[in-house]
Amino acid sequence: ILQHNERKQAVLCPDHPEVRASRFRVQYGRKVMKRFKDYAQAARFLNTCRCDDDRGLFDPRDYRTNFPLGFETQAKKWLKVKAQQVKPNSYRDIKRDMDKAIVEWGQTNCKLIQYAQIEDWLLAMKVGDKTRFNARATLGQFFGWLQKREGIPAPEMPEINYELGWRNIIDMQTQARVLAKIKEMTWERNPRIWIGIKWLADYIAIRPGEMRALRERDIDVNGFLVIPSPKEKSPKLVPMLDEDIELYRSLPRGFPDLFFFRHSNGKQFAREMFWRNWIAACKEVGVKGVDLYGGTRHSTASALGEHFTKDELRDSGTMHATNKAFERYMQHKAQPSRDIYQAAGRLRRME
Repeated sequence: ILQHNERKQAVLCPDHPEVRASRFRVQYGRKVMKRFKDYAQAARFLNTCRCDDDRGLFDPRDYRTNFPLGFETQAKKWLKVKAQQVKPNSYRDIKRDMDKAIVEWGQTNCKLIQYAQIEDWLLAMKVGDKTRFNARATLGQFFGWLQKREGIPAPEMPEINYELGWRNIIDMQTQARVLAKIKEMTWERNPRIWIGIKWLADYIAIRPGEMRALRERDIDVNGFLVIPSPKEKSPKLVPMLDEDIELYRSLPRGFPDLFFFRHSNGKQFAREMFWRNWIAACKEVGVKGVDLYGGTRHSTASALGEHFTKDELRDSGTMHATNKAFERYMQHKAQPSRDIYQAAGRLRRME
């Protein structure tokens, strides 16, 4: 049996000192075991375990060969969790950021990724400040989750500042001219094109993607547009104006699962349908540099800001956060919302 001789830094045969071990195994406690081909490396590893133990920092997971606390290992676990929590588009952006971080840190122990490493990685990105800010936010979510799951303190995150660019808007009279041109251009072909864009201009709580995704079942005959999975995560119910309720009832009804904004063959409008017709109408009336989102939701909200308070617009207009149950929403939110949406039409008719 060979014996460890720490003074000679070797594992020797007691009877034949010239016989030395060439392979080594360090076992520390029951959960840590690692093999080496060099005595100095084995001794260094053993001393590291002892030092960490003395300082109360010893964690067997740090020494396992399958990297249980490796950044890549934990990042992939977190991505599986996020895939169940967020929409596909949001998950795509999160995964893109984490894939870049995995390339940077690989299986580096998550405990070793601190402020300096994160700041260096963010600043090395050849992207805009908004993209850099989003990557920082993704990492912040990840390390927050890791702290809850594995008990590893989350590192301090670098501060990233950015300013959103201005979106061009138009006044309500110009918006009315564009909407009239859209109706003139599309009504005979498919009235739902004009209806969708007009509703985007009136119901500022609804985004273009949400409007396009409405199905027949999402339009309540009692006068509500139901957004089942909005960006705000909680179901959103938008009260309709009386004129739009009548307009909806005048159109042919379809099966509940049919998209409301559809072609005559039943297929859903393409993603760019509203945008393409908005741009075409703008060109006809001489409006330049105003996209669909800016010309409808942003323009209307900006105009209404002169007539309603910020809280009124947020709670009953754009509905950025709505957490009430359906019954309470109907009782307390419907009329204030209708008042705001009705005002949009009045502003368009003003000289």
